[in-house]
Amino acid sequence: MLASIAQYLNNIGSGTDRRVHQSILAGIGGTMATQSIRTAGLVTNAANTARIGAAAYYACVRGKLVTIAANLDMPALVGSVSNATFNAYVFYVNANSVVTTRMGTAGTTLAGVTFPDTPPDLAIVGFIIINPTGAGPFVGGSTALADVTVVPNVVFISPTGSFDPTILYG
Repeated sequence: MLASIAQYLNNIGSGTDRRVHQSILAGIGGTMATQSIRTAGLVTNAANTARIGAAAYYACVRGKLVTIAANLDMPALVGSVSNATFNAYVFYVNANSVVTTRMGTAGTTLAGVTFPDTPPDLAIVGFIIINPTGAGPFVGGSTALADVTVVPNVVFISPTGSFDPTILYG
């Protein structure tokens, strides 16, 4: 059986040194044990919201295998994205295969978008980028993802592997 990070840290004699290394390695270990292992293939459903694609999605959450059924609708989007701005809605799954969503902070450019913090007990299923360029804002829960008046310019992204845009170095 492979040893855990905590077991390896027990080999460090000094309590202070062990705690410093533990604070660093806990985040890295958590991210590696919580990630998508099969694409969600996010697409638009008949109601013009997001759903899992034609194949089931799989992830590992804190080392436990979870799945979301094919074609399952994602949670309703909450919040607005102002016209001529960019924002991201991120979908997460927990160890019980319960899906939730959070909205980032808008930016005037795509690079200006700030993703919401990713809790350590949730894997990122995927996210959608919204950039309304039509006659008004995108309003989560009421504007369809294909609304030709608002022109939400939706991009579906279904990453796999260790993806957490909130972990930054430097």
